Order: sequence, then structure tokens, then C-alpha cells
Amino acid sequence: MNKQSMGTKALLWIESNYTSLTKAEKKVADVVLNDTEKVVYSSITDLAEMASTGETTVLRFCRKLGFRGYQEFKLAVAQDLVSPSENVHGAIDENDKLGEIAQKITASNSQALKDTMSLLQEKELNKTVDALLSKKRIFFFGVGSSGVTAIDAHYRFMRLGFQAAHAVDAHIIAMNCALTGPDDVVVGISTSGSTKDLVDAVRIAHENGATIVCLTNHARSPITQYADAVLLASSKETPLQGGAFASKIAQIHILDILSTAVALRRKEETFKAIEKTTKSVVSKLY
Repeated sequence: MNKQSMGTKALLWIESNYTSLTKAEKKVADVVLNDTEKVVYSSITDLAEMASTGETTVLRFCRKLGFRGYQEFKLAVAQDLVSPSENVHGAIDENDKLGEIAQKITASNSQALKDTMSLLQEKELNKTVDALLSKKRIFFFGVGSSGVTAIDAHYRFMRLGFQAAHAVDAHIIAMNCALTGPDDVVVGISTSGSTKDLVDAVRIAHENGATIVCLTNHARSPITQYADAVLLASSKETPLQGGAFASKIAQIHILDILSTAVALRRKEETFKAIEKTTKSVVSKLY
């Protein structure tokens, strides 16, 4: 049976191939079969720890089943668990009235902010603020939906008077990271913390001595191993809900906290920068 014919039968495929797995791979299979819903929301590092194996074992397990990597495997598992409407809308039912949809989304987004506040550690925030204030340049990097957050962050910190930049293209991110040094801060934004293009580039910046800040939903994910500070957002999303607005709101919330904190620490410079940038666009408004 090839991957295409598996369709959304990833769990059955695991069971049918169980006896051919190695002892370590069977540990991964046991976790997936016994705690499937948790796995859908877990990073590759999380699953490796739950199975008491290494990340390479998880990758080998996924590839033995015919998947190119962990994210593709997790996508197939997610399809096993939910109906087509749940794939996109989560707990929202297709028969819900518009008012009910609005209430559910509002409750979900509000909960994401509350959960983010419970995860944020003041120690990590302080380390990030200190780095942002002490270094010469700030780079915001993200791919896909997280790239949009990187653009927002660049805009906000530029208006506050910082030497900020962003990149969302994998090649440009890598080249920027290759040119960083001890005077730079790199903020890597990744909901999964497992985006290879970003993780590989951040590793380069880390090796160059740049200060690395990771904004992610997963405390135990590949990108965090290079981080000097980890800022945790909270918003549960399956691979089928990638780029969910709740995740975006949580990311923006953390960046709002950071930008406000640094602005208060350098009030005079911030006020002058905001005044200058505001005057520069006054003529462009009616």
C-alpha cells in the first residue's frame, strides 16, 4: 500500500505494520495509538520524549510508514481524528448560527490569550527586552503565516526607532543569518518550532554569536535548542488548522508586550521616533 492509498487511514497503517517496526519504533507507535489526540498537538521533540526515544527514531518511524517527515505524518493522523468541517473550524459545527460562531471564536481567542499569559515567564521576557535594548540590529524571521507576524513586528519596532528588519523567504532568511553577529538579535517566529527552513537558519545565527529569541507554541521543539530566550504562545492547532488566527493573536499579543516594555524603557527616543515617523506620512492622509 502506498501513501496515496492510505488516505486518512494512518492509524490502521501503523497497526498493520506494527510487527515490522524496531523496538524503538514500536515505542513511538504505542504513544501514537494510545494518545493520538495529544500527538496531533505535539512537536517532534515532544513525541520523542513521550516515547523515550530520539527525534531520529520518530523520523525513521514516519518514513517507514511512507511519509516524508513528521509533519506529513501528523497531518494524516489529524485527518483520522476529525470530520472535514472540524478540520478547518475546530469545535464549530456547520449548523451553528452566525451568532454562535462569533461567540465560539471569541471564546477561543480569549482563551488563547489567557493561556499565553499563564505560559509567559517574566525571566524570559526580561532577557528578551534586555537584548532588544542592548543590541544594534533586530531581525524578525518567519515562514508562511508566521512570516506575516514577522512583518508586523518589523513595522512596530521600526516605528519605535529600532534598526529592525524582517525576512519571510527561506533563502533570504538564511543569508541574513549568515551575516549576523554578536551585536544582533534574531527573533525566530514559528508556531510549530519545527519549520526546517527557519530552524536551520537560526542555527547559523546562533553559531555566529547572535542573540536568539524564539517565539513558538512548543517549549520542546527543534528551534528552542538554539534559543537564548523562549517566548511561549498558546493556541492549540492541528496541521489542518495551520495559520489559525488564534495563533496569530497570541503571537501579536506577546510582541505587543515586548514593544510596550522596550518603549517604556527608552521613553525619550521612542517618542521622538514615533513623532518623526508619524510626520513622515501625514501628507499621505486626507
